[in-house]
Amino acid sequence: MGELETLQGIASVLEVSCPFEFQDVLIKELAIDSRKVVLPAQSLFFAIKGDRHDGHNFIPQLYENGVRAFVVKVDYLAPGQLDDAFFIRTESPLAALQIVAASKRAQFNYPLIAITGSNGKTIVKEWLYQLLDPSYNIIRSPKSYNSQVGVPLSVWKMNYDNDLAIIEAGISMPGEMVKLERIIRPTIGIFTNLGQAHDENFTDSNQKAREKLDLFQNVETLIYCKDYLIIQEELEQYPFASNPKLFAWSRRSASDLQIGRVEKKDGSTEIQGIYQHNFIKIRIPFSDEASIENAIHCWAALLLLGLDNETIATRMEQLAPVAMRLELKQGVNNCSVINDSYNSDLQSISIALDFLQQQHQHPIRTLILSDILQTGRPDEELYAEVAQIIKDKKVDRLIGIGKHISGQAALFAAETEFFHSTADFLSAYSHDWFYNETILLKGARSFGFEAINSILQHKTHHTVLEIDLGAMVHNLNLIRSLLKPNTKLMAMVKAFGYGSGSFEIANVLQFHHVGYLAVAYADEGIELRKAGISLPIMVISPEEQSFDAMIQYGLEPEIFSVRSLQLLENAIARKGTLDSPLKIHIKLNTGMNRLGFAERELNQLIVRVKNNKQLHVASVFSHLAASENPEEDDFTRKQIALFEKMSSELTAHFQYSITRHICNSFGIIRFPEAQFDMVRLGIGLYGVAPESPVTNRLRNVSTLRTTITQLHELRDGDTIGYGRIEKVVGEMRSATLPIGYADGLNRKNGNRQGYVVINGHRAPIVGNVCMDMCMVDVTGVPCKEGDDVVVFGTELPITEFAKNSETIPYEVLTSVSSRVKRVYYQE
Repeated sequence: MGELETLQGIASVLEVSCPFEFQDVLIKELAIDSRKVVLPAQSLFFAIKGDRHDGHNFIPQLYENGVRAFVVKVDYLAPGQLDDAFFIRTESPLAALQIVAASKRAQFNYPLIAITGSNGKTIVKEWLYQLLDPSYNIIRSPKSYNSQVGVPLSVWKMNYDNDLAIIEAGISMPGEMVKLERIIRPTIGIFTNLGQAHDENFTDSNQKAREKLDLFQNVETLIYCKDYLIIQEELEQYPFASNPKLFAWSRRSASDLQIGRVEKKDGSTEIQGIYQHNFIKIRIPFSDEASIENAIHCWAALLLLGLDNETIATRMEQLAPVAMRLELKQGVNNCSVINDSYNSDLQSISIALDFLQQQHQHPIRTLILSDILQTGRPDEELYAEVAQIIKDKKVDRLIGIGKHISGQAALFAAETEFFHSTADFLSAYSHDWFYNETILLKGARSFGFEAINSILQHKTHHTVLEIDLGAMVHNLNLIRSLLKPNTKLMAMVKAFGYGSGSFEIANVLQFHHVGYLAVAYADEGIELRKAGISLPIMVISPEEQSFDAMIQYGLEPEIFSVRSLQLLENAIARKGTLDSPLKIHIKLNTGMNRLGFAERELNQLIVRVKNNKQLHVASVFSHLAASENPEEDDFTRKQIALFEKMSSELTAHFQYSITRHICNSFGIIRFPEAQFDMVRLGIGLYGVAPESPVTNRLRNVSTLRTTITQLHELRDGDTIGYGRIEKVVGEMRSATLPIGYADGLNRKNGNRQGYVVINGHRAPIVGNVCMDMCMVDVTGVPCKEGDDVVVFGTELPITEFAKNSETIPYEVLTSVSSRVKRVYYQE
């Protein structure tokens, strides 16, 4: 342990004094997210202020959870109850974090490989780890920790047990890479490629290439592909501080590693090359172009490090896919299963446990964990730290698999069971072992946890709706960036979360500090409460029989008419005096003419609500009828003006603040002047928005996938499906897919009106769509039975699919039936 790992050492680096009683406090963890602190007594929290959140606001909560050391802005006023906390005051906590990490990096002189580029950074990093792990003790960035905060958190993990570091770095703005270079100080660089990501923040691709090259200004060697002409052009002009060796590879011109024949066959690829005048080759178990490029970058790095090609070739054949995401799926016996069974180290365990901790839909959190391999640490020390992490993350049940973790069973306080191998677990497994639990699988590859995942998953047919939670969070933050600083956000999770799952989506939104949730009916809100959702929840369509339950579960009804107000007052009368006034949301009719009080009814409404001390108006709102349609903008502005008038009249009669909101997803983007106090975000969360500068920055969230069940070779005169509508002319190859109108595939897509995407090719849907199946024309499409099929998603946007279905994206999403398994994943 170095001096820097104490508060005294860190304070010294930041040029502040440290009181005697704090000088020897050991710091193992640098933290920036109050929700992800693993070892509170040994954590230093940096209170970073972002666009929407300020870390200083979470200090009391962190103190309550056991954190005592904080880096704050100089003007931060600490609450009085934090007397025994230590505050390092600085102009910029973010800059302080980077300074501390840079000082930590300076302690070590072993090689550090830094990777940047528009695509492939994380894959190259993880593959280098797989390929070099037998030869080195490696520290690497966890997942995609490549930002201004992710890089310092990664570098902090470097220690004297390692002899190689692999760190990835990404930027989105000019000037960022210089800061990262000061932290990382790489000895070897890899520039993967140059693509279009973040183009909007740079004047052109050349500027972006120069900015990325800043990472390598002091490297000893830089690996890159000469075929990216802009990279080559900028390299020739870049003013390196060092005089680095440039290690180039190319498919087109003479290079250090000259790539020759590339032959794909049966899902694998043989890559031939010439290096130092010798013919060499490797084979990788992948055939896509991105994997081929990533593998060549790794090949160049291994050759540079001096590995012989025979060893390289053996390891390349064993490359495993990189799990870029945590998947949440429905499991047996009302369980949810999170599958992260591809690697097992302390960094990835903490990340996976953060995801587990977000899940509140089941009362029990279970971790199935394998031995943690090749750390170089004594078992007792290693598993003592694991036990503490598990305790801090509130895991209820641990199943340990492996001889090493089993040997340290006494260290774990949770309910535990241990098995020496995966085979032992599978032999002992009984179907009733798990019930109503969230189960996290976290295992090193060699333990083959895929077999455990298989038996724990709920068995359904091959059609699934994938929900990318990371993309949803991206969209949430993008919309937040459009809001004024004090504008709150209500997220709509009605209709089973737009078909994506209510509590799964609500968990993510709660974790990311959305202010309010909204559901259509009380039953939806009650299920969220039972799943552990504590956010305020507005019920848009309260029914007469539901008011009693809404009061019981702390749900907040929309009141839209005199009758709905009377029904609520009757329910309150049955309950008697409430512990606190019930919050209500008053709906005004400004032109939608669906629900809401008319202007002439305002006086009566105000009098009744003011006279009922058991009611509290939380918000007043209205609904835009055509905010997506430019041709109706005059009407939309009339609605906004009428809402301003009516809501101002209502709020003026109350002595407390009442939140006002009218904008939906389209309104947020097209009418920023109408944000009022809060906005309601619905379909925009899923990446659907009107044409605007924002549209292309939103990410697709939902992907409906299926597979090819059977292929048919058809002849002239054959017919397909019910009614024999599709008649074959000449020859045709058709594929049958296990998805039909009972799954949510609208029948209007049949008879060549709609299509799916198979291996990058569009295949029209032929004949009538059946209840459980449909058929597509795959003539000329390279495919086989079992291949993946995209019904809608990034390759076929939901807006286009909805147009083919003669409907709107809302209906498409909410029509995906409950028998289609939802798979949630997070990068």
